[in-house]
Amino acid sequence: MKPRILLLGGTEAATRKAADCGLDVVNIDKPALFDPAARAHCVQTHLVDYQDISLVTALARALHAHRPFRRVVSQTEAGPLVAGHLTTALGLPGTGAATARLVHDKAALRALLTARGISPVAFQVGASHSVLRAFAERHGALVVKPTMASGSLGVRKVRSPREVPEALAWLADFGVGEFMVEELLTGTEISVESFSVAGRHTVLAVSRKDNGGGVVALGHALPAPLSAECAAEVDDVVCRMLDAVGLIDGPAHTELILTADGPRVVESHLRCAGGRIGELVELVHGIDTERLTCQLALPDGVPELAPAARGGAAVRFLTPRPGRVRTVEGLAAARRAAGVVRAEVGVEPGALVEPLRWSEDRCGFVVARAGDAVTAERRARQAAALIRIHTEPLPAGPTTTMRDLLTAADEVLDPFGATAPQLFAPVRNHG
Repeated sequence: MKPRILLLGGTEAATRKAADCGLDVVNIDKPALFDPAARAHCVQTHLVDYQDISLVTALARALHAHRPFRRVVSQTEAGPLVAGHLTTALGLPGTGAATARLVHDKAALRALLTARGISPVAFQVGASHSVLRAFAERHGALVVKPTMASGSLGVRKVRSPREVPEALAWLADFGVGEFMVEELLTGTEISVESFSVAGRHTVLAVSRKDNGGGVVALGHALPAPLSAECAAEVDDVVCRMLDAVGLIDGPAHTELILTADGPRVVESHLRCAGGRIGELVELVHGIDTERLTCQLALPDGVPELAPAARGGAAVRFLTPRPGRVRTVEGLAAARRAAGVVRAEVGVEPGALVEPLRWSEDRCGFVVARAGDAVTAERRARQAAALIRIHTEPLPAGPTTTMRDLLTAADEVLDPFGATAPQLFAPVRNHG
């Protein structure tokens, strides 16, 4: 009998990879987000909101009692926190509730790192205007963000105390209640992909992020150009952080800034990277981190990790002017361009292009490869420039809030609330 896993929010690709590993896949997904093509790779599919904690816990316990799972896995933005809860609730190996919750809560992670002397960054949590003003007076430039979110949602840079009034107005309009402020770090931004087995952490890949001075990634290039000394420092900081949060098994995606004082952690996520970084890792290092995560459920576990780089790869995102799409041109030409592996456009005539508020507002991408990261990035930029998404401006509408964006994405930042303590009680006998 095949080992069985519970997958939260499994796409066609994710369920296929799990099935190809020799696993029986049970997929729980939100009805509004379900990919019908995923059903072909699953032994069971349940369309329920996996962020409805009472419902998904009862369902998972019933399914587990009928035939036990080996692991609970999720690669979505919203899923890892629930997967950690279910891992603990079912008494399974893997990333449990405490670790998942700690990493999901940006302020809690920052407090832990400060207490352990890892990647020190000044920060404060509050909900009042006085907190932001006082922090700006002490530190000058800062970043303000929700304590729980991903995809750069609700993140804003404040480069001087003079910008505080505008930032306060934006927080109110965007509907951010409690927020975290931290000192604005300057330097090259990188993403580190790691994988852990039995508490041993391996850095698989490091990519360089280009956000054009904003907060949303416009592109990534891999491998990042790090000296041997800097690479060792990054590896040390990431592994110490993963030890501190208690990660035992599975992937982590950690964002850092290489400051003049050394690498500083921005945030981390206990899942495979988004932003097409997983594709870049597979192109350059030959490692599929989603497949690795599924292999944790196999009796033989994961193979030996040997992440040597072969060439370079890059992704460039499409961010046209906001408005109603009139025409989309040049996609075929971009796909024919030198080094292009994949090019996709996510909008068509009549669609609405939103202002770039978070990663979900990007409208497509180009992935390219070459003998090195610099050439791959140039190829991705050149091919992306061939794709022309023409828009016509629209009259200003009502202000979009963070709640509006999350509702459209069928996601909540914290699905637990006051019911968390009793829901974390583990199952004593799981077969």
